Amino acid sequence: MLALLSAEEAIPAIAKAMFEQMGRHITDLDAKIEVLEKQLLEQHKANAVSRLLAAIPGVGPITAITMALSVNLANFETGRHFAAWLGLTPREHSTGGKHRMGKISKAGNERLRQLLVVGAMAVIRFAKPGAKSATAWLVQLLERRPRKVAAIALANKMARIIWAMMARGEAYRRQPVAA
Repeated sequence: MLALLSAEEAIPAIAKAMFEQMGRHITDLDAKIEVLEKQLLEQHKANAVSRLLAAIPGVGPITAITMALSVNLANFETGRHFAAWLGLTPREHSTGGKHRMGKISKAGNERLRQLLVVGAMAVIRFAKPGAKSATAWLVQLLERRPRKVAAIALANKMARIIWAMMARGEAYRRQPVAA
């Protein structure tokens, strides 16, 4: 792309110089990102909890190592408490005996919540009846709720699974696939 810009005669020389400088900067950033990714993958491979968590659909090495290194399970009694801390549970707007659930609270660690929601959206993108990662629960949820609402629900479920796996030290058990 830079070669095309530098060959174009209509672009002033100062602009071409700026494009070349930006191109070098982007190349440097790509090299730095590659080094950081290698370090992250080494940390992931060295951490047993992180390797266990990466088996969950929608949880990759970045999410797994971030969870393994930043979550202290002693702070949470249950998976629901953990999901609430992440801000993945709905706020309650109840009055007069009527229970009304609102939007998610967005409390807690924003970075962890974002990682789970992005992972959930990745799972939803490929969720179709009969797909390898699509459970019956997810397919039915997608039939009656918008994709983003389903993503928050799936992220909540993923948070609870992560808590259970970290608390018990168990491996992920895949749920039955939709028929």
